[in-house]
Amino acid sequence: MMKHIPVLLDSVMCAAGDVANARVLDATFGAGGYSRAFLGAGAVVTAFDRDPTVIETAKKFAGEFSARFRFIPKRFSSMAELDEKFDVIVFDLGISSMQIDDASRGFSFRADAPLDMRMSIDGPTIADMFDVWTADDLTKILRDFGDVRPARAIACAIKDERPKTTFELKELIHNPRDIAPVFQALRIALNDEMGEITRALAAVPNLLNVGGRCICVTFHSLEDRIVKNTFRDWATVAGDARMPTVARPRFELMRAITPTDAELEKNPRARSAHMRGVIKLC
Repeated sequence: MMKHIPVLLDSVMCAAGDVANARVLDATFGAGGYSRAFLGAGAVVTAFDRDPTVIETAKKFAGEFSARFRFIPKRFSSMAELDEKFDVIVFDLGISSMQIDDASRGFSFRADAPLDMRMSIDGPTIADMFDVWTADDLTKILRDFGDVRPARAIACAIKDERPKTTFELKELIHNPRDIAPVFQALRIALNDEMGEITRALAAVPNLLNVGGRCICVTFHSLEDRIVKNTFRDWATVAGDARMPTVARPRFELMRAITPTDAELEKNPRARSAHMRGVIKLC
């Protein structure tokens, strides 16, 4: 199992600025890499994660950092329920290396396991959904979330065979290049990942203090498109183009960052990562 290495950690900390005594919301706790870095720099951290396997790690953090760390075992879109302000909100989107490396979770096609793919322990598994989704549903999922060209053929094969394990699903995919996109698409659909991102980002403006920063690390184009377009909209002054205005945008875009060659050498899983951020101006 590969050791978990937080992606673009140095860049995230640099973008966050001085966080001594700052209030930080870590939307994706995972193995705690970002939270630990912020706590080590003197911040007070609230962390979200719906994955029950991280609870023991969160308990250790609570014991180590006491009142400076709070863990909320919910989807990160639940941040919309908070009635407080933060100086930094950080997202490390997508699936974690821990989830991929745990074969029993059914996320990886490299080991045979039950087709689960849930980021939490609630609700139906992927295998369950094969009895619910129609061939049309599956075709759309594979096209929209995986850009899978033989989407219809694979969807029909899934409906015919109703695979129960990762290897059974893998055997239905004839072109090896389609395997990873199929697994990605099904995982995204099951966990409503794009909906989660959209709902969580919608809550960010009301949760950030003026001068606060929202920083997102994405790993594929679907995530990155949502973040990029949302941040661009926040940094744009709305109004009638025919009437000059002195209004200023509420947010300022930060420079997008990708991993350096040195980071990629240490952590090949960072290859597709992009970091984007905004600063709340008013």
